[in-house]
Amino acid sequence: MVTSAIHPVSYRRFDEDFGGFSQDLGGSFARYGFAVVSDHGLPQARIEAALDAAKAFFALPEETKRKYAGVGGQRGYTPFGIETAKGEQHFDLKEFWHTGRDLPPGHPFRAFMPDNVWPEEVPQFQAEVGWLFGTLDAMGRKILEAIAAYLKLDRHFFDSTVDQGNSILRLLHYPPVPKDGPNIRAGAHEDINVITLLLGAEEAGLEVLDRDGRWLPINPPPGALVINIGDMLQRLTNHVLPSTTHRVVNPAPERRGFSRYSTPFFLHFNPDYEIRTLPSCVTPEHPDRGAPPITADEFLKERLREIKLL
Repeated sequence: MVTSAIHPVSYRRFDEDFGGFSQDLGGSFARYGFAVVSDHGLPQARIEAALDAAKAFFALPEETKRKYAGVGGQRGYTPFGIETAKGEQHFDLKEFWHTGRDLPPGHPFRAFMPDNVWPEEVPQFQAEVGWLFGTLDAMGRKILEAIAAYLKLDRHFFDSTVDQGNSILRLLHYPPVPKDGPNIRAGAHEDINVITLLLGAEEAGLEVLDRDGRWLPINPPPGALVINIGDMLQRLTNHVLPSTTHRVVNPAPERRGFSRYSTPFFLHFNPDYEIRTLPSCVTPEHPDRGAPPITADEFLKERLREIKLL
Protein backbone atom coordinates (compact mmCIF):
# COMPACT_ATOMS: atom_id res chain seq x y z
CA MET A 1 0.00 0.00 0.00
CA VAL A 2 1.18 3.51 -0.81
CA THR A 3 1.65 5.44 2.43
CA SER A 4 -0.27 8.61 3.03
CA ALA A 5 1.52 11.92 2.52
CA ILE A 6 -0.28 13.37 5.54
CA HIS A 7 1.16 12.40 8.92
CA PRO A 8 -1.39 11.54 11.62
CA VAL A 9 -1.91 13.81 14.63
CA SER A 10 -2.77 11.91 17.83
CA TYR A 11 -6.01 12.99 19.50
CA ARG A 12 -4.52 12.05 22.87
CA ARG A 13 -2.69 15.37 22.67
CA PHE A 14 -6.01 17.28 22.78
CA ASP A 15 -5.92 17.00 26.58
CA GLU A 16 -2.17 16.50 27.09
CA ASP A 17 -0.87 19.30 24.83
CA PHE A 18 -3.76 21.29 23.38
CA GLY A 19 -1.52 24.07 22.03
CA GLY A 20 0.75 21.64 20.20
CA PHE A 21 -2.20 19.60 18.95
CA SER A 22 -3.87 22.74 17.59
CA GLN A 23 -0.71 23.90 15.80
CA ASP A 24 -0.03 20.51 14.19
CA LEU A 25 -3.64 19.99 13.19
CA GLY A 26 -4.03 23.54 11.87
CA GLY A 27 -0.70 23.30 10.06
CA SER A 28 -1.87 20.18 8.25
CA PHE A 29 -5.12 21.91 7.26
CA ALA A 30 -3.26 25.02 6.07
CA ARG A 31 -0.88 22.89 3.97
CA TYR A 32 -3.21 20.22 2.57
CA GLY A 33 -6.78 21.16 3.52
CA PHE A 34 -6.79 17.72 5.16
CA ALA A 35 -5.61 16.17 8.42
CA VAL A 36 -5.50 12.63 9.79
CA VAL A 37 -6.40 12.20 13.47
CA SER A 38 -5.33 8.95 15.13
CA ASP A 39 -6.19 7.63 18.62
CA HIS A 40 -9.60 9.32 18.54
CA GLY A 41 -10.97 6.95 21.18
CA LEU A 42 -14.40 6.45 19.58
CA PRO A 43 -15.64 2.93 20.42
CA GLN A 44 -14.88 0.73 17.42
CA ALA A 45 -17.64 -1.77 18.30
CA ARG A 46 -20.31 0.94 18.07
CA ILE A 47 -18.83 2.25 14.81
CA GLU A 48 -18.95 -1.28 13.38
CA ALA A 49 -22.56 -1.69 14.57
CA ALA A 50 -23.58 1.48 12.70
CA LEU A 51 -21.72 0.30 9.60
CA ASP A 52 -23.40 -3.12 9.82
CA ALA A 53 -26.79 -1.39 9.93
CA ALA A 54 -25.84 0.60 6.81
CA LYS A 55 -24.69 -2.56 5.00
CA ALA A 56 -27.96 -4.26 5.89
CA PHE A 57 -29.90 -1.37 4.36
CA PHE A 58 -27.84 -1.25 1.16
CA ALA A 59 -28.34 -5.02 0.72
CA LEU A 60 -32.13 -4.54 0.49
CA PRO A 61 -33.88 -4.79 -2.90
CA GLU A 62 -33.75 -1.63 -4.98
CA GLU A 63 -37.52 -1.05 -4.83
CA THR A 64 -37.43 -1.29 -1.03
CA LYS A 65 -34.60 1.24 -0.76
CA ARG A 66 -36.36 3.66 -3.09
CA LYS A 67 -39.28 3.87 -0.61
CA TYR A 68 -36.94 6.02 1.47
CA ALA A 69 -35.82 8.46 -1.23
CA GLY A 70 -35.53 11.69 0.72
CA VAL A 71 -36.32 15.38 0.47
CA GLY A 72 -33.94 17.04 -1.99
CA GLY A 73 -31.29 14.49 -1.13
CA GLN A 74 -31.08 15.84 2.43
CA ARG A 75 -32.68 12.88 4.25
CA GLY A 76 -33.06 9.21 3.53
CA TYR A 77 -31.89 7.38 0.43
CA THR A 78 -30.27 8.72 -2.74
CA PRO A 79 -30.09 6.00 -5.42
CA PHE A 80 -27.09 4.97 -7.51
CA GLY A 81 -26.39 7.24 -10.48
CA ILE A 82 -27.77 10.53 -9.14
CA GLU A 83 -25.01 12.67 -7.62
CA THR A 84 -22.66 14.23 -10.16
CA ALA A 85 -19.63 16.27 -9.13
CA LYS A 86 -19.78 19.95 -10.10
CA GLY A 87 -18.65 20.38 -13.71
CA GLU A 88 -18.57 16.62 -14.39
CA GLN A 89 -20.54 14.85 -17.14
CA HIS A 90 -20.54 11.40 -15.56
CA PHE A 91 -22.36 10.49 -12.35
CA ASP A 92 -20.55 9.01 -9.36
CA LEU A 93 -20.56 5.25 -8.76
CA LYS A 94 -22.28 5.36 -5.37
CA GLU A 95 -25.53 5.25 -3.43
CA PHE A 96 -26.00 6.80 -0.01
CA TRP A 97 -28.21 7.55 2.98
CA HIS A 98 -28.47 10.88 4.83
CA THR A 99 -29.31 11.36 8.50
CA GLY A 100 -29.53 14.84 9.99
CA ARG A 101 -30.31 16.60 13.25
CA ASP A 102 -33.56 15.82 15.05
CA LEU A 103 -35.38 19.02 15.99
CA PRO A 104 -38.33 19.33 18.39
CA PRO A 105 -41.74 20.59 17.23
CA GLY A 106 -41.82 24.36 16.87
CA HIS A 107 -38.03 24.74 16.53
CA PRO A 108 -37.24 27.77 14.32
CA PHE A 109 -34.81 25.76 12.17
CA ARG A 110 -37.39 23.13 11.18
CA ALA A 111 -37.96 25.24 8.05
CA PHE A 112 -34.37 24.41 7.02
CA MET A 113 -34.10 20.77 8.17
CA PRO A 114 -36.57 18.06 7.14
CA ASP A 115 -37.41 15.23 9.53
CA ASN A 116 -35.32 12.09 9.42
CA VAL A 117 -36.72 8.90 7.88
CA TRP A 118 -35.76 5.44 9.15
CA PRO A 119 -35.89 2.07 7.35
CA GLU A 120 -38.29 -0.25 9.14
CA GLU A 121 -36.58 -3.28 7.51
CA VAL A 122 -33.43 -2.70 9.63
CA PRO A 123 -34.68 -2.43 13.24
CA GLN A 124 -31.32 -1.39 14.74
CA PHE A 125 -30.70 1.31 12.12
CA GLN A 126 -32.13 4.32 13.97
CA ALA A 127 -30.34 3.63 17.27
CA GLU A 128 -26.94 2.84 15.78
CA VAL A 129 -26.88 5.47 13.05
CA GLY A 130 -28.35 8.09 15.40
CA TRP A 131 -25.54 7.32 17.87
CA LEU A 132 -22.92 7.79 15.15
CA PHE A 133 -24.41 11.17 14.16
CA GLY A 134 -24.25 12.44 17.73
CA THR A 135 -20.74 11.09 18.29
CA LEU A 136 -19.26 12.67 15.17
CA ASP A 137 -21.13 15.93 15.84
CA ALA A 138 -19.46 16.12 19.27
CA MET A 139 -16.04 15.20 17.86
CA GLY A 140 -16.41 17.85 15.17
CA ARG A 141 -16.93 20.55 17.80
CA LYS A 142 -13.70 19.44 19.53
CA ILE A 143 -11.81 19.70 16.24
CA LEU A 144 -13.26 23.20 15.76
CA GLU A 145 -11.88 24.18 19.17
CA ALA A 146 -8.41 23.32 17.91
CA ILE A 147 -9.01 25.15 14.62
CA ALA A 148 -10.16 28.24 16.52
CA ALA A 149 -6.99 28.17 18.62
CA TYR A 150 -4.85 27.78 15.48
CA LEU A 151 -6.59 30.86 13.99
CA LYS A 152 -5.89 32.75 17.25
CA LEU A 153 -9.60 33.04 17.99
CA ASP A 154 -11.26 32.28 21.30
CA ARG A 155 -11.15 28.51 21.74
CA HIS A 156 -14.96 28.34 21.84
CA PHE A 157 -15.53 30.75 18.93
CA PHE A 158 -17.35 28.13 16.86
CA ASP A 159 -19.54 26.67 19.63
CA SER A 160 -22.56 28.89 19.02
CA THR A 161 -22.14 28.82 15.22
CA VAL A 162 -22.64 25.05 14.81
CA ASP A 163 -24.65 23.94 17.88
CA GLN A 164 -27.83 23.70 15.75
CA GLY A 165 -26.07 23.22 12.43
CA ASN A 166 -27.67 21.57 9.40
CA SER A 167 -25.11 18.77 9.61
CA ILE A 168 -25.42 15.51 7.68
CA LEU A 169 -24.15 11.98 8.31
CA ARG A 170 -23.77 10.26 4.96
CA LEU A 171 -23.63 6.45 4.84
CA LEU A 172 -21.89 5.68 1.56
CA HIS A 173 -21.86 2.48 -0.47
CA TYR A 174 -19.61 2.22 -3.51
CA PRO A 175 -20.60 -1.06 -5.22
CA PRO A 176 -18.09 -3.33 -6.98
CA VAL A 177 -16.72 -1.87 -10.22
CA PRO A 178 -17.14 -4.55 -12.92
CA LYS A 179 -15.30 -2.87 -15.80
CA ASP A 180 -13.40 0.18 -16.98
CA GLY A 181 -15.43 3.22 -17.94
CA PRO A 182 -15.65 7.02 -17.66
CA ASN A 183 -17.39 6.97 -14.25
CA ILE A 184 -15.45 6.82 -10.99
CA ARG A 185 -16.60 6.29 -7.41
CA ALA A 186 -16.52 10.02 -6.60
CA GLY A 187 -15.52 12.68 -9.11
CA ALA A 188 -13.13 15.47 -8.17
CA HIS A 189 -14.92 17.90 -5.86
CA GLU A 190 -14.68 20.11 -2.80
CA ASP A 191 -17.00 19.78 0.19
CA ILE A 192 -19.64 22.45 0.78
CA ASN A 193 -19.66 22.49 4.57
CA VAL A 194 -17.45 23.64 7.48
CA ILE A 195 -15.41 20.47 8.12
CA THR A 196 -15.91 16.83 7.14
CA LEU A 197 -15.05 13.95 9.47
CA LEU A 198 -14.58 10.66 7.62
CA LEU A 199 -14.49 7.14 8.99
CA GLY A 200 -13.88 4.26 6.61
CA ALA A 201 -11.05 5.66 4.49
CA GLU A 202 -8.84 2.63 5.11
CA GLU A 203 -10.02 1.04 1.84
CA ALA A 204 -7.84 2.61 -0.86
CA GLY A 205 -9.22 5.18 -3.26
CA LEU A 206 -9.31 8.58 -1.53
CA GLU A 207 -6.94 11.06 -3.17
CA VAL A 208 -6.22 14.76 -2.59
CA LEU A 209 -5.06 17.22 -5.26
CA ASP A 210 -1.82 18.82 -4.08
CA ARG A 211 -0.61 22.31 -4.95
CA ASP A 212 1.69 20.98 -7.69
CA GLY A 213 -1.15 19.16 -9.46
CA ARG A 214 -0.29 15.68 -8.17
CA TRP A 215 -2.92 13.42 -6.66
CA LEU A 216 -1.83 12.27 -3.20
CA PRO A 217 -3.31 9.06 -1.75
CA ILE A 218 -4.81 9.30 1.75
CA ASN A 219 -4.32 5.94 3.44
CA PRO A 220 -4.80 6.51 7.18
CA PRO A 221 -3.90 3.94 9.84
CA PRO A 222 -6.82 1.68 10.85
CA GLY A 223 -9.36 3.44 13.04
CA ALA A 224 -8.18 6.97 12.23
CA LEU A 225 -10.37 9.92 11.28
CA VAL A 226 -9.70 11.82 8.06
CA ILE A 227 -10.85 15.44 8.40
CA ASN A 228 -10.98 18.10 5.72
CA ILE A 229 -11.88 21.77 5.38
CA GLY A 230 -15.06 22.61 3.49
CA ASP A 231 -15.92 25.60 1.32
CA MET A 232 -17.79 27.41 4.11
CA LEU A 233 -14.73 27.50 6.37
CA GLN A 234 -12.47 28.34 3.44
CA ARG A 235 -14.67 31.35 2.72
CA LEU A 236 -14.82 32.40 6.39
CA THR A 237 -11.02 32.20 6.71
CA ASN A 238 -10.24 33.98 3.41
CA HIS A 239 -8.61 30.74 2.14
CA VAL A 240 -6.14 30.59 5.05
CA LEU A 241 -7.59 27.10 5.49
CA PRO A 242 -8.17 25.73 1.97
CA SER A 243 -10.98 23.47 0.82
CA THR A 244 -8.97 21.04 -1.27
CA THR A 245 -10.18 19.11 -4.30
CA HIS A 246 -10.42 15.37 -3.65
CA ARG A 247 -11.85 12.26 -5.29
CA VAL A 248 -12.37 8.53 -4.81
CA VAL A 249 -10.82 6.58 -7.67
CA ASN A 250 -11.84 3.11 -8.78
CA PRO A 251 -10.06 0.15 -7.15
CA ALA A 252 -7.16 -1.86 -8.48
CA PRO A 253 -8.28 -4.91 -10.54
CA GLU A 254 -7.85 -7.28 -7.58
CA ARG A 255 -10.26 -5.16 -5.46
CA ARG A 256 -12.92 -4.50 -8.10
CA GLY A 257 -15.20 -7.21 -6.77
CA PHE A 258 -15.43 -5.56 -3.35
CA SER A 259 -17.75 -2.83 -2.13
CA ARG A 260 -16.36 0.22 -0.35
CA TYR A 261 -18.20 1.76 2.61
CA SER A 262 -17.50 5.02 4.42
CA THR A 263 -19.36 7.39 6.73
CA PRO A 264 -18.49 11.07 6.14
CA PHE A 265 -20.02 13.53 8.59
CA PHE A 266 -20.56 16.93 6.98
CA LEU A 267 -20.55 19.47 9.82
CA HIS A 268 -22.48 22.64 8.96
CA PHE A 269 -23.01 26.07 10.43
CA ASN A 270 -26.41 26.96 11.85
CA PRO A 271 -28.64 27.90 8.89
CA ASP A 272 -28.84 31.58 9.85
CA TYR A 273 -25.11 32.00 10.51
CA GLU A 274 -23.64 34.70 8.29
CA ILE A 275 -20.40 33.62 6.64
CA ARG A 276 -18.39 36.83 6.65
CA THR A 277 -14.59 36.96 6.18
CA LEU A 278 -12.77 36.98 9.52
CA PRO A 279 -10.76 40.24 9.73
CA SER A 280 -7.88 38.36 11.38
CA CYS A 281 -7.55 36.19 8.25
CA VAL A 282 -6.86 39.20 5.99
CA THR A 283 -3.07 39.58 5.83
CA PRO A 284 -0.40 40.51 3.26
CA GLU A 285 -0.04 36.77 2.52
CA HIS A 286 -3.83 36.43 2.25
CA PRO A 287 -5.25 39.68 0.82
CA ASP A 288 -9.02 40.09 1.12
CA ARG A 289 -10.76 38.15 -1.67
CA GLY A 290 -13.86 40.30 -1.29
CA ALA A 291 -16.36 37.47 -0.79
CA PRO A 292 -19.70 39.05 0.14
CA PRO A 293 -21.45 37.86 3.32
CA ILE A 294 -23.90 35.00 2.80
CA THR A 295 -25.94 32.89 5.20
CA ALA A 296 -25.01 29.25 5.57
CA ASP A 297 -28.42 28.16 4.25
CA GLU A 298 -28.17 30.34 1.13
CA PHE A 299 -24.67 29.01 0.45
CA LEU A 300 -25.80 25.39 0.92
CA LYS A 301 -28.77 25.68 -1.44
CA GLU A 302 -26.63 27.34 -4.11
CA ARG A 303 -24.18 24.44 -4.04
CA LEU A 304 -26.75 21.64 -3.82
CA ARG A 305 -28.27 22.85 -7.07
CA GLU A 306 -24.84 22.60 -8.73
CA ILE A 307 -24.43 18.90 -7.83
CA LYS A 308 -28.03 17.94 -8.76
CA LEU A 309 -29.19 17.24 -5.22
CA LEU A 310 -31.71 20.10 -5.19
